[in-house]
Parts: sequence; structure tokens; C-alpha cells
Amino acid sequence: MEAMDSWLNGLLNKNRSEFSKWHDLKWANSYIADEIQIKREKLLIDIGDSTLYKETKPFYNHISKGCEICASGKWSCLFITNKCNAKCFYCPVSQETDETPSTQALDFENPDDYANYINHFQFQGVSFSGGEPLLYFDRTLEYLKTVREKCNSNLYIWIYTNGILLDEDKLKKLASYNLNEIRFDIGAIGYKLDKVKLAKGLIPNITIEIPCIPEEKDRIIGMIPEMIEAGVTNLNLHHLRLTLFNAEKLVKRAYTIINAERPLVMESEIAALEIINKGREEGFDIGINYCSFHYKNRFQKAGYRTILTQKIFPDARITENGYIREYDNNTLCYKELKLIDKSKALANEQTLNFEGNEYYFTLKTVFFETDLSVEQKIKINELLNNEPSIIPKDDLLFKIWQFEYIESGLREL
Repeated sequence: MEAMDSWLNGLLNKNRSEFSKWHDLKWANSYIADEIQIKREKLLIDIGDSTLYKETKPFYNHISKGCEICASGKWSCLFITNKCNAKCFYCPVSQETDETPSTQALDFENPDDYANYINHFQFQGVSFSGGEPLLYFDRTLEYLKTVREKCNSNLYIWIYTNGILLDEDKLKKLASYNLNEIRFDIGAIGYKLDKVKLAKGLIPNITIEIPCIPEEKDRIIGMIPEMIEAGVTNLNLHHLRLTLFNAEKLVKRAYTIINAERPLVMESEIAALEIINKGREEGFDIGINYCSFHYKNRFQKAGYRTILTQKIFPDARITENGYIREYDNNTLCYKELKLIDKSKALANEQTLNFEGNEYYFTLKTVFFETDLSVEQKIKINELLNNEPSIIPKDDLLFKIWQFEYIESGLREL
């Protein structure tokens, strides 16, 4: 068995074990996968070269500036609260309780501390999410105000909302602090555009960002002209994924589950690609992009690792995938840097201080290989100097490739 196949088989076994209590889940078999793979390849051929970020983000027309910043890794998403006022069947996590605003497992009780964090790591974009950030509007506004006042004036800021609590007064207050973009999950409100229309003329960029629910595909396509009329500039479609929280609801819809680092809904990806192609066929004046799981899982993680490492260890050799590489004649080592909230740190972790704030970080060895043979070193050097067009079949080279490079494409089913 080739290295990639063996690794994918391990993911499959892990996923099926984790979700073993849901006996009615329809896992894709080879027959279904082969059939749908042909359909997906045809859709991707029709989309052509309109893909970004190593072919993980198919799109039509354009993507928003916020999405561009996200892909660069220079984006921080602050979860204002974990509480939500909607009950979407597709929600991947429980959102029942309010908690301290946080990002990347770091808590920020004070807006000034968060602004210092943004400045220190030189993020170019900030978003406020949840839960539902408008449940705690004054808190959201205070973080927005502080970041806008203390950070670079070019910082691009957006907010995610289901819109349930949105009104003109709130929009005007958000606009007063130069909110650049607002993103609506209209799936939470029956695909209504009433609240979206309120933002027109007040917030410069209006985006609809929703999980791509397969059975809503035709409705979404039919709504696009109305979205454009409402001032929507971008339609972002996410890959619906299976989690322990939403499994009970998703199993009732008889979706086909495909394997990846997390289980995914096969029909969701097909629907997203069909919507993009319909936008292209009709020439709609809107940007449509498929924010695939593979894009998010690869580029967001690699980007965050890279931005931390560049700041804390500026002289380190950082791979495309955001790991530190240490390589001499006989030993190859990869390390991963993680920033940790001081309340969660252990005694042996290193400290990082800036603007009066104290953080901890770990530098964990995630790969170590020594006593390399001459033949191995030749092949490793070739791999390090040139990204291969074909994934390595050898186990050692495959592991090195995973730490060095970001995988291309949506991956075969």
C-alpha cells in the first residue's frame, strides 16, 4: 500500500470508529465515490482555471478582501461569545453558553489586550464571530472600537451574524467604526434577505456566507439576482461537515459521508460546484467561492503557524506548511510552535511578553529522523528543493512532504 493510501485508510478507520454509534450513516463506498468523482471532475473542468490556493478554492468572478487575507494567514477571528440564538441543524458545535472572547485558544477579557495581540503579530484582518456576536452587541462594539482606534488604520474588519438581532441602529453604530464587511448566514433565518437589505449603503461589502446545503441548491441559485439587488457582493459556500454534535440531525437527511481529516458531506461539495458553474453560465454580477474543507484545513492552519513563527523565531527555516525545519547531515527534524493562554500553560513552557501581556508558547517536535543513509539524503534534498508533482509513495518521503508542503486540490473521493 502506498504511503498516502495507508494514511487515508488510517483517517477512515478513525472517523468510522468515532461515529460508530450512528449505524445509519451512509459512508461512501467505491461505487458511489467513482460515480460522483466523474461528476465532480466534469464540474471542475467547466470551472477551468478559476481556482485559488493550490486548487482548493474554486470560485467565480472574485473573492472578498477578507477571504484574501484569510488565505495569507494574516487574519484573526475573535469569537465574541459561544452562545447563539439560532438552532441550525448543520451547526458543528454546541452554542449554548456565553464565554470569554477568544481566538486560537487564547482568551481576551480586555479589548486592549486583543488590540495589542493584533499589533504584535501584525495581522491585516480581524473578524468577530460566535456564536452570535450581536447577542452581546455592546461587547462586540467595544472590541471593534478598540481595535479600530489602536491598530493600523488599514486593518480590514468584518463580522459574522445570522442577522436575527440586526437593525438599522446597530448597523449605523458598526458603520461608525468603519466596519468593512458584514457576512450573513441566511440559512439560520429561512434564507430571507430582509436583514441583508438593511446593510446596503451602510456597510461597504456585504457577503452571504452559508454552509452549502444540497437540498437548498436550487433555492440559492434562484435567489442570486435578489441577492445582487440587495447589495450582496459575495456568496461564500462552505463544505458541510459531520461532527459529533450535528451527527444525529445529519443522519436523518441520508447524506453520503466521505472521508478526510474530518468526515464531510459529499453532496455539499457537488452542490457548491454546481452553483459556481451556474453563476458563470448566467454571468451573475457577484463573486461566488467554494470555501472547501481542504482549503480551510490546510491554508488557515499553515498560515497561523507561519505568522506566529515568523514573529517569535524570525531566523527559523519555515516550510510552506508552517513548520520549523532543522536539517543537518544526519538528522531531519520538524517542530511546531503553539501559543498558549497563560491560564492553560504548564510550568515548563516558555514565556512571551509584549505590551505588558504575558503569553506562553511550546515548541513541539513533531517529526525526528536520524542516521539518514546517503540515498535517503539525496532523495530528501530533491524533495526539499523542488515540490514534487506527484505525492511521494515512500513512507519517509511522504511524511516529510506533509510537513513541507500544502497539499494541492480537493483530493479524490
